[in-house]
Amino acid sequence: MTKELWKGNEALAEAALRAGLEAYFGYPITPQTELLEYLAKKMLATGRAFVQAESEVAAINMVYGAASTGARVMSSSSSPGMSLMQEGLSYIAGSQVPVVLVDIMRGGPGLGNIAPSQSDYFQLTKGGGHGDYRPIVLAPASVQEAADLMYGAFDLADKYRYIVIIAADGNIGQMMEPIEMPPQRRLEKKDRGWELTGAAGRPHRLISSIYLQSEALHQFNMHLQAKHRQIEQNEVRYEEYLLDDAEYAVVAFGSAARAAHSAVRWARAKNIRAGLFRPISLYPFPHAQLTALAQRVRALLVVEMNTGQMLEDVRLAVAERVPIQFYGVTGGLVPFADDVLPEIEKLTRLDNGAS
Repeated sequence: MTKELWKGNEALAEAALRAGLEAYFGYPITPQTELLEYLAKKMLATGRAFVQAESEVAAINMVYGAASTGARVMSSSSSPGMSLMQEGLSYIAGSQVPVVLVDIMRGGPGLGNIAPSQSDYFQLTKGGGHGDYRPIVLAPASVQEAADLMYGAFDLADKYRYIVIIAADGNIGQMMEPIEMPPQRRLEKKDRGWELTGAAGRPHRLISSIYLQSEALHQFNMHLQAKHRQIEQNEVRYEEYLLDDAEYAVVAFGSAARAAHSAVRWARAKNIRAGLFRPISLYPFPHAQLTALAQRVRALLVVEMNTGQMLEDVRLAVAERVPIQFYGVTGGLVPFADDVLPEIEKLTRLDNGAS
């Protein structure tokens, strides 16, 4: 296939179209607005549903309604908008309808700024809204990976009747890279036994998240936890780089991992045996793989564009088997390789007992 130059937001939108997106509901917010604008043109031109809602709160509830019919639906937003969607996401999780979201993360808290960040990690991976649910969260580190993850997200949402979130920082949404776009799919409509299609000719169906009896709600929550265990068993995704003989490992995702990738190469050129572990699925987090890695290396460096959110999951996985150092930037700042390399060098000095 021939590679074409795509901006990240537009690549996500086109990949969703090719995956069979039928309806989009959203509200413009920088730095993801190009995704919405692209779909506004393309979906209407191909006879699909597109609605620019009056707010993110309205958009996520429109998504909820459309998903209840079994359609492939999605929304996209950025950090403050995702915060507004959390109640709706809890209702969606409680109703078990498949939904895909894109979060192009920006600086916070509050309105913050429109520069890239990774400070939505807690909000996305820990459920966000009320209740014991955790969406599937996938974090691309390139425009190609963003398109590929977007293309498969609807299948993943359908497989588990659940929420799938593509979590990309503003860099990924705004950068342009040559990629191979996946092919157009032809989807056949079929009755999956739960969606609302009109009552004629079939038994009554109800989609709801309310369980007034405590025992019934408990049983539903146990079902949801069983689903989480299935997701954790089957959907962990990660990438390893130069870890076969590594003494020191950097753990990073998204744009931070791009900087760490180059820093690891530079460290190797200085005879430091460094490697990179990149979580792709932020939930399910690759706990077992990091636990195994901690048994092979001397120390870990966690690099994030926040004050240390994924760091907590790394600590849970490593459980003090090896020292963990952290390097983070906030406010829309982006780490560069020449920021990360000194942190790797510092890791080696601390390991050797030097000041």
